Amino acid sequence: MPTETVKTYLRPIDRDGLLKFAAAGKADPSRRGTNKVHTVMQGQFRSWSFVGIHNPVVVDEPLHLFGENTVPAPGEIALSALGGCLGVGITAVATLRQVRLSKLELFLEGDIGNPAAWGAGGAEMQPLQMGFQQIRVTVVIEGDASRAELEAIVKHANYYSPVANTMRNPVAFEIRLAG
Repeated sequence: MPTETVKTYLRPIDRDGLLKFAAAGKADPSRRGTNKVHTVMQGQFRSWSFVGIHNPVVVDEPLHLFGENTVPAPGEIALSALGGCLGVGITAVATLRQVRLSKLELFLEGDIGNPAAWGAGGAEMQPLQMGFQQIRVTVVIEGDASRAELEAIVKHANYYSPVANTMRNPVAFEIRLAG
């Protein structure tokens, strides 16, 4: 009796909705939305960031950086945002190209240091010397397409990723006191 292999696929997104969303962007490339987050410090280096109606995103620092190591550190959260954005993009591009994915995992690493001690008496450094100095992403992807096609999907999604491009490119940034 022959053995039958059953392949399961990741839950798909609405392709028609994706095409409509893409058409709206093509019709008006200047379209923008605004993400809003309200962050409240809880003591030590632990914070809660409120995003809409969702549970707060909780951030802490590891013990060696004077936190309690109860949840991920800010840099880990930033890498999580990058992984999520790349995953969304890969899924969208695969959907556009009618490739069904059965597996999609991203492994992210970022080299970051804090010799400036957040500007609290550490090394004197320039902004370009701080933050992530290198980020590496490894994608494990399987679907009903060739390796070359899957690689093209990943490359295309990376090129258009809002979060990846935020990390790659200088961004207008302002900070001010309220009132």
